[in-house]
Amino acid sequence: MPSFREVLAATKAQIAEVDTARAEALRAAGAVVLDVREPDEVAQGVIPGAITVVRGNLEAQIENRIPDKSTKLVVHCAGGVRSAFAAKTLEELGYTEVVSMDGGFNKWKDEGREWFVPSSLNADQRNRYSRHLLLPEVGEDGQIKLLNARVLLLGAGGLGSPAALYLAAAGVGTLGIVDMDVVDESNLQRQILHNLERVGMRKVDSAKKTIELMNPDIVVNTYDARLSADNILDILAGYDVVIDGADNFPSRYILNDASVKLGIPVVHGSIFRFEGQVTVFDPLNGPTYRDLLPEPPPAELAPSCAEAGVLGVLPGIVGSIQALEAIKLILGLGDSLRGRLLAFDALEMSFREYKLNIDPDNQVTFANRELIEVVELDGLCMPHVLEPALA
Repeated sequence: MPSFREVLAATKAQIAEVDTARAEALRAAGAVVLDVREPDEVAQGVIPGAITVVRGNLEAQIENRIPDKSTKLVVHCAGGVRSAFAAKTLEELGYTEVVSMDGGFNKWKDEGREWFVPSSLNADQRNRYSRHLLLPEVGEDGQIKLLNARVLLLGAGGLGSPAALYLAAAGVGTLGIVDMDVVDESNLQRQILHNLERVGMRKVDSAKKTIELMNPDIVVNTYDARLSADNILDILAGYDVVIDGADNFPSRYILNDASVKLGIPVVHGSIFRFEGQVTVFDPLNGPTYRDLLPEPPPAELAPSCAEAGVLGVLPGIVGSIQALEAIKLILGLGDSLRGRLLAFDALEMSFREYKLNIDPDNQVTFANRELIEVVELDGLCMPHVLEPALA
């Protein structure tokens, strides 16, 4: 039986191996660095941009992490042994541009090349988010992204409630909540952040209490104020994504103009009776609210939920989709609803999709951000719950 040294020598003879200088040049030219060390080793330091897959999980996970088998890969471990075997495995799996880095991360680090100590999850977090960690598309890197993310929820009502709960459960580290209302018993049919003991309490305080009891990892910033042209830019600044659960035209339009000016994507949701709509307004990559509705329609065309009613479970469906879209934006996963409006009919149990286009006449764009002035829409106070043009 051949010795380990003989097996290693035979393996190295069958693969391409490069020194750290060549590996650095390949990385600079766009090659993907694949780190096959164990999690405790990765916690001590990594090469920026490296994808981490434990050597023992390579066969099961690599095709999900790097589906294109023509991708140029620089594989490394601590010293160059495991990466040699990993490179041979990758070639057997059909990857055609693979090299192993001789000397591994230890030599890379000793030579003073670029590296950093990554954020890591503690034991409690590994247990709490274990189902995320099992997903190759999320993993520890994705969970850390979620924990470092900041999402602002406009409203702690029907849409904000399920969105906040699922974002908190997923580990989105900072949630901001804007709402100036108090909990009323009539809210409890759909606003699941609150309960009977909280009737009369400020909604932002009730929401914060529920979220902190669910997940102590989450920082909750509360804004017990009416969203206005005077405060919206200050409130939005620093957030990565906004969940729009507003129910009136003035809030939607000042939110649009402020988010466009700041370049922040908005996950928009609206509900009415048995119908709901969701889309993503991304000022950097697609249409925005003013592309959908350049000007507010007459108030009488948009009756409120208080006038027309809403099925209690409906905002749970729409708000959950909003939370999902926010998480996808944070992680860069899948196809977002940019440029697409998803309409849901609960009675038909059907989803329909509408294409949204950029309006060439719309001047409220990120390119014109320096010219945007966020102003109130005077006289428009009727709650807005569903875009009439697509109802």
